[in-house]
Amino acid sequence: MERGYGNAERPEDYLESFRAFLLENMNKIPALVVVTQRPRELTRAQLKELRMLLDTAGYSETNLQTAWREMTNEDIAASIIGFIRQAALGDALIPYSERCDRALKTILASQPWTVPQRRWLERIGKQIKAETIVDRAALDRGEFKSQGGGFERLNKVFGGDLENIVIKLHESIWNTAI
Repeated sequence: MERGYGNAERPEDYLESFRAFLLENMNKIPALVVVTQRPRELTRAQLKELRMLLDTAGYSETNLQTAWREMTNEDIAASIIGFIRQAALGDALIPYSERCDRALKTILASQPWTVPQRRWLERIGKQIKAETIVDRAALDRGEFKSQGGGFERLNKVFGGDLENIVIKLHESIWNTAI
């Protein structure tokens, strides 16, 4: 069975065309600038828009994962953000869940946390794995709202520093010195 890659016949060509697409559109798609320069500032809306644009152009996360696997014989469950940063910046392509685990470990080791703070940080880490973007709105719904009282209540648990902690967690995910 042979797999097609749009106009490309080989996975290498497909990944190179993805890289060329990114470089050609870097200044036309604001979310690409955010992903490559300030990934912690990426919003849920920007990520959704970026995924739709890339899907329309033929570069879905699934197709990129398949091409990468066929080219390298490595099965990596990297996120679309990871593929963009790898193609545009040469970042290492690391599974997203592994990036999240490392970032959480870094945050947990950064200072002594209380038991409730550690539990909430672990929940936030799981949510980032599931949703990619965890922001104030995400902390005001679901488990965070029902068990923690939402952002305002959780912010008190963290001494008013929850927003900065979440920012540091997002920064640690994309820290290239892993």
